[in-house]
Amino acid sequence: MPGAVAGRLDGELVVGGQRAGHDPQALVARQVGIVFQDPESQLVMERVDDEVAFGLESLGWPAPEMRARVPEALAGLGLAGFARRRTARLSGGEQQRLAIAGVLAPGPGVLVLDEPTANLDPDGTRELAARLAAMRADRSSTIVLVEHRADLVWPLADLVLALGADGRPIALGPPEVLLERHATQLAAAGVWLPDVPGREPSALGPTAPVSGPAGGRPFVEARGIGFAWDRARPILRGIDLELAMGDRVALLGPNGAGKSTLGRIVGGLLRPTAGTMRLAGGDPVRLPARELARLVGYVFQDPERQFVAATVRAEMEAGLDARGRAGVAEVAATLGLPLDAFGERSPYSLSGGEQRRLSLAPVLARRPGLLVLDEPTYGQDRHGYDLLVAFFRARVASGSAILVATHDLRLVADLGARPFVLTPTASGAIAA
Repeated sequence: MPGAVAGRLDGELVVGGQRAGHDPQALVARQVGIVFQDPESQLVMERVDDEVAFGLESLGWPAPEMRARVPEALAGLGLAGFARRRTARLSGGEQQRLAIAGVLAPGPGVLVLDEPTANLDPDGTRELAARLAAMRADRSSTIVLVEHRADLVWPLADLVLALGADGRPIALGPPEVLLERHATQLAAAGVWLPDVPGREPSALGPTAPVSGPAGGRPFVEARGIGFAWDRARPILRGIDLELAMGDRVALLGPNGAGKSTLGRIVGGLLRPTAGTMRLAGGDPVRLPARELARLVGYVFQDPERQFVAATVRAEMEAGLDARGRAGVAEVAATLGLPLDAFGERSPYSLSGGEQRRLSLAPVLARRPGLLVLDEPTYGQDRHGYDLLVAFFRARVASGSAILVATHDLRLVADLGARPFVLTPTASGAIAA
């Protein structure tokens, strides 16, 4: 859908009364701004201020106007003071804010946003919703918003187009009309609807929350963990964390607090610059790759970052022994990616939600003792979400521990996870 509006697919495109003709990209570049589902894929400059200036310069903005507009655009998305930072060192949510800032900076006539809140913290989501509401009120741009989060979409929309799994329209109309006439049909198709009082967080029902570490010998022991790329701007400081088998812990906190960084340290992908990290009694960064894979499975925030194979089947089987490969078909079917339909497809041809579930498949098939999951539920419809929650619960019931970095408070409730809040400070992040 966003690709069609942005002139990237076949079909007739009319923007501002002008037909795109044989050169839709030229028309789109002048009038349409698009934020992709994966913000990292559209960042092209090394420094934050240059990233925003790049789009303005491409449109021929005079240098004095660009110099004035760049800090305004960054401040509007909560990135004041980030101008000189490297884009590659930003968190996923900060990269998403930057991508949105760059697209909003020139004031496009048509704004296309594909899952713009996927990596945003609650404050960022509220701020973006308020910004879009103001744009809607003054009719400064036509907004096309692709979003699974119904509580954000419905108050902002003049029209809602609900699509089925086959890409065909289910219903089109004003939000209140769709809720009145098509709510049952939409829910059956897996479309998220606005929450109403009394509705359970998940169709599966909530689980009992964990108020403290599970009993037994700690499987994860983090003591005084700190990390910094730049000593003047530490990301983590003084983190103590324990997980036992069967424990569920949710890393919470605003964008840039260090949730993904802590997850990578626990998973043995990053060495802390302070403190000690132990996984099953050993230093995870010193473990042989085969032993580390047996102990922990890590799922990145961006699914494409971990794809290594040309087909879905090969991706699911990557790194698995014969026993693991024997269970792939069952895992694939459980995740809604049956091999007879998806096995020979390219991972890059899947939707964002399907890519997320694919990234989980080889990790879940391997059955490690610890799952470290970075935003595992973004881009999921209701059916996909419930599949993942059921799978995670089954792993916990079989004795696995889960450490999940997320902004999805629904997931925290449905897993009964123990919150572990990271708060950014002037000298680094601390656990609250």
